[in-house]
Amino acid sequence: MAAVSSIARAKEKALKRIDELADTLISVSHQIHTQPELGFKEHIAHEILTGILEEEGLEVVKSAYGLDTAFVASAGSRGPVVAVLCEYDALPGIGHACGHNLIAAAGLGAGLAAAAVADDLTGRIRILGTPAEEGGGGKVLMLERGAFEEVDAALMVHPADADLRSISSLAVQQISVVYTGKAAHAAAAPEAGLNALDAAVLGYMNVGALRQHISPEERIHGIFTNAGQRANIVPEETSASWYVRSPDRAGVDALAQRVIACLEAGAAASGCSINCELGQPVYNEVKDNQALLDRYVANSVSLGREVHPTNGHQVVGSTDLGNVSYAVPAIHPMIKAAPLGTAIHTNDFATAAVSQEADLSVLHAARTMALTVVDCWTDDRTLEAARAEFASTGGVREGDDATP
Repeated sequence: MAAVSSIARAKEKALKRIDELADTLISVSHQIHTQPELGFKEHIAHEILTGILEEEGLEVVKSAYGLDTAFVASAGSRGPVVAVLCEYDALPGIGHACGHNLIAAAGLGAGLAAAAVADDLTGRIRILGTPAEEGGGGKVLMLERGAFEEVDAALMVHPADADLRSISSLAVQQISVVYTGKAAHAAAAPEAGLNALDAAVLGYMNVGALRQHISPEERIHGIFTNAGQRANIVPEETSASWYVRSPDRAGVDALAQRVIACLEAGAAASGCSINCELGQPVYNEVKDNQALLDRYVANSVSLGREVHPTNGHQVVGSTDLGNVSYAVPAIHPMIKAAPLGTAIHTNDFATAAVSQEADLSVLHAARTMALTVVDCWTDDRTLEAARAEFASTGGVREGDDATP
């Protein structure tokens, strides 16, 4: 364990670095917000973030791990490896209504602040640019391709309408469905057709009935992505997209099969055929590492900001960090960037994501994560507790042998 005085100086230096970078970090957040890009197409955000990292002298790999808009930047030559994660993809139609511009800027700030003290403290920082959180599973692909090898802890912070220890996460399975019937003139010879829209509607209604008999924590939601071409043609092909969510991976696997049975029944009743595809990757629920969260919360409080438990106010959702948390000790706390009651994935949240409150949340998240990185490097008890907790929950750290 490093001397208390040297740790204090390192933390002061890290916080000062964020103060120096404050205007840059807020500018990055606003630039990404005003130029929203969908998953795996975040080329502008990728160039903004990697450009600053290169200017700051970090070792940067663009288009890392076989993904055009992923990146990795590193500093420090020895010691524990802590990863700080950036997200920067937007939502179709409503832009940065999940506030990923804030995640990108906060991760950038925390990573650069940690890099400024890495050699002083014998630690290694890995800043990971993770594309396509909104359904594309960028982190899962990066995990499979070695991005988290040797990582001792992974940190990120997500914006919300309250400061919370964690997201109330659900595992999620996407299902894509295509129904095929037989086209016919809807007035001249409807009896000659097989209505693929009927199949889709009946499947939807079946799922609606199923919702009465699932647990209160589970969620099922879907949309029609193709409902036919013209009203005077019996629809020959229709399609739908479904999200199935449950508190854990085993639950979502079981619920997905129940949903598929409902959808198949719609096809059978209308005489149509059906093709169901389970989307990959599946998102696991987040296993927040409480030992790391305790350090994050303590650091946030030391900077004047309380973090509340999630047994009252909750933000429910799914994230590919869940898969990362199965592989390495990880945390996903929420930081208040919008007025209480402003839900994510809304136009109101997109507006709030460039407010003064959101700007302040970027800086606070960056400071708190940077201090938590320092704790991981300098207080052996932090990582020892994180590793012990991770092992007790059945985790196997990425790169370790799963067999005894």
